Amino acid sequence: MKRSNYFVCFFSVFLISVFLTSAPAAASSFDISQYSGPKMKDLYYVIIRDMDARLLAMSTGKLDVLSDIYRPVDVERLLESGTADLSLASTFHGMFVTFNTRKFPWNETVLRQAASQASERKKWTRDLFSGYCEPMTGFLPVISPFYEKETTAFPPGAEAARKRLSDAGWTWNGDGWLVAPDGRELPMTNILCPPSSVAATTTEIATLMAETLVSIGVPARAAPMDFQTMLARVDVRDFDACTNAWSMSRDPDVLYSFYHSSMDVEGGYNLSGIADPELDGILHELRYAPDEAAAREYSSRAQKMLSDLMPVIPIYSRYSISAMQTGWDGIFLTDRNTADNLLTLISMTPSEGGPRPIYWNIPEEIRTLNPLVSSSAYDWMVLGTIYDTLISVDPYTFEDMPWLAESWDISPGEKGSVLTFTLKDGLKWQDGHPLTVEDAAYSIQFIKDNSVPRFYDSVKDIESIETDVKNRRLRITMANTSYWHLHNIGGGILLLPKHILENVKDWRAWQPSNTPHKALDGSMLTELIGTGPFTFRESRTGEYVHMTRNEHYMLRTAPE
Repeated sequence: MKRSNYFVCFFSVFLISVFLTSAPAAASSFDISQYSGPKMKDLYYVIIRDMDARLLAMSTGKLDVLSDIYRPVDVERLLESGTADLSLASTFHGMFVTFNTRKFPWNETVLRQAASQASERKKWTRDLFSGYCEPMTGFLPVISPFYEKETTAFPPGAEAARKRLSDAGWTWNGDGWLVAPDGRELPMTNILCPPSSVAATTTEIATLMAETLVSIGVPARAAPMDFQTMLARVDVRDFDACTNAWSMSRDPDVLYSFYHSSMDVEGGYNLSGIADPELDGILHELRYAPDEAAAREYSSRAQKMLSDLMPVIPIYSRYSISAMQTGWDGIFLTDRNTADNLLTLISMTPSEGGPRPIYWNIPEEIRTLNPLVSSSAYDWMVLGTIYDTLISVDPYTFEDMPWLAESWDISPGEKGSVLTFTLKDGLKWQDGHPLTVEDAAYSIQFIKDNSVPRFYDSVKDIESIETDVKNRRLRITMANTSYWHLHNIGGGILLLPKHILENVKDWRAWQPSNTPHKALDGSMLTELIGTGPFTFRESRTGEYVHMTRNEHYMLRTAPE
């Protein structure tokens, strides 16, 4: 998942307020050598769907970490309980209502514009979140240095929206429903959303959007359904409209992934199906911007055009609010991230007593632990502890940081950039096999050869891949030059072991968590093998996902 990778998103937040936990001032850079771990042997991702049940589990010590707290009343309850430390941060999150522009009536641009005009984002955000979110009118996260507010001057309100439609030749029948200029009446628009038991505010957003559409004459209703069913329908484009939230990145070329017509494939990120040649051209220039100045120019132009086309309605950007059970040491907290992050997971130890399991909440069932196809944020809470990338993001500065690669170089080639990564020495997979540059090359080539939608936009411009095993060097020659190639390859592609991947016959149907695999020491694992801090053990529907410490992890320096 190029832009929603949780191993990257652990580092992608900006702390703006702290309730009970004090964050140290920002450092100039991050020193990974100061960290070792994981300290704890067992990690349980506990599946609790109901927020009240989560709060009860937190207050009774059955959960250690609770993320995605979004109701103001829950923040107040946790603060009053005194059982947890809370932290809050602005994030790269964005909530949208997405229209299926492939079919009538949402292929009509003026109707999407009118829907946006009539939407009361500020009121919804204020009423639902009481200041714990901020309304979002642009197409990048508010925290992004490239963020721009909606640049098209649409007078707000339902009356202004109805006037826009009337001026464009739309009429209303005797029952008050819209009729298109060609005489077609509008079918019911079902706005797919998760049930309130999973995400109450998202269900409410769908309901408010449906009411908004009705106010301008569009038959509409919220359609709550099982979250996994909803994702499956959206993946195959079987929807009228839907709610969707993204954890995006620091780079604005994410707009290419979401809105370029080439990304409208099953399982791809262009959910709306928007296909506009002029927009495609601008997004292409953004994607292949040679420097920051060009990136800023085309990012601005792309956001302006999206404001005109309105394939999605931006709703809000949510603050990250997390709760950490008191009684833990080793919490990693800066002025740019909350406590529920990968470094906390690696470093946390009980303040008193001996080692014990960590209990971390997941608010929904796991959909699939196939890293090549998974699109669920909840799946990636698990997968993000299993897999790594070549480079990461400095949690203090948001700059590039060595991870599996100890260094890299960018040089000009005959046609485009040449990226050379030098891997760290002594890396191992969770099954004990050495990680080599051949693994890295095979992972990237596999994704390119199979056009894996979740990652393909990162690898499609690769011209050749070469390896130097002796010097641990991976050389990737690109067919062109782009300001984003380093991030797309180094930070956007997770590495998988060649000795497992080369035996995968059908990557779409691959179920690595259900396929036994023997480690070098003879122990039984599954094919869900990465280099991350925790190794998958088992998943029990409705209960938990059990992980154990990866004894081969690159930060695992000594036994506990």
